[in-house]
Amino acid sequence: MITVTIKKNNSQIKQIKFSGHALYDDYGKDIVCAGVSAIFTTTINAILRYDQNAIFYEVKENVLLKVLKEDKIVYLLILNMIDLLKEMNKDYPKNIIIREDVEDE
Repeated sequence: MITVTIKKNNSQIKQIKFSGHALYDDYGKDIVCAGVSAIFTTTINAILRYDQNAIFYEVKENVLLKVLKEDKIVYLLILNMIDLLKEMNKDYPKNIIIREDVEDE
């Protein structure tokens, strides 16, 4: 299962971590993994075209996205990504889960 963990601080999204594998199908044939990858890549590319200093991301064993700047457009793009991931969760609840970790200062 893909786990998407969203870390918020005072209602602001600070970090999103993707881990695991959907296990919907074999590697290379998994439509859930492909969908999550497409959503993530499209969002990252849009943010980087807008402001290359707004985020940090790395793709290793897990995928990590850190928000470095509070910006309305960046925030809307990230919210859109989360909404799309939640839609995938509705269609494939056994393959993707969304978790929110909220910390208040």
